[in-house]
Amino acid sequence: MESLNENQKILEKEPGILEAKLERRSFLRYAGAGAAVVALVAAGCKKDRRVYTDFGVTLDFKDDAGVLNYAYALEQLEAAFYIKVASAPPSGFTQVQKNYFQDVQFHEIAHREFFKKVLGTGSIGSLDVDFSSIDFTSASSVLGAAKTFEDLGVAAYNGAGIRLRDANNLVIAGQIVSVEARHAAWVRDQISNGSFADLSSLSALGADNTNGLDGQLSPDKVLAAASSFIKTKINVINL
Repeated sequence: MESLNENQKILEKEPGILEAKLERRSFLRYAGAGAAVVALVAAGCKKDRRVYTDFGVTLDFKDDAGVLNYAYALEQLEAAFYIKVASAPPSGFTQVQKNYFQDVQFHEIAHREFFKKVLGTGSIGSLDVDFSSIDFTSASSVLGAAKTFEDLGVAAYNGAGIRLRDANNLVIAGQIVSVEARHAAWVRDQISNGSFADLSSLSALGADNTNGLDGQLSPDKVLAAASSFIKTKINVINL
């Protein structure tokens, strides 16, 4: 198990690293552009929306704040994974693969921090993750885990869109999922060239990409699939 707060030490070593990397890669041009409407999105989030129980955190899907916290939880998981890989990539990685994981960690950090800022005091706390099932010294294990996280992330955003009431929130979700889909396609091609839009790994959960439409999964199915990587218990209400 690893605490996401521990992963933050990587960033603390170099002040301003997040801003510098994001500016250099111009990430805000295609994903974080939605930050311009933070005020509008935040307007849909009630104060004191943070809900805790003695057994973890609770996602309340009665309004948009619950959906945004759901996305925040998933982005915490992805950010923790990419930070860990980027800090010590497998020896079998090519230079291109090393560069990819270096860059994408900042995409996921940007997503995570965006939701944290928007939700403010209504955000859930930092989750504890468990990556014990991943062999971070193995290129195939790391790529396989990345495929799992990215496929699940795309299906999660697609499935959550229908639950958003504020159009501004829906725009933000659309911007982020488009970037997550690019990640998924790239990782899949590293494993098997040409499999960029194959969601067969999630077919047992009900996701498919027939008729040119990417798959979607409801939050309960996504969280169940991700539960082995998240130590913190996540309770769901009003789904």
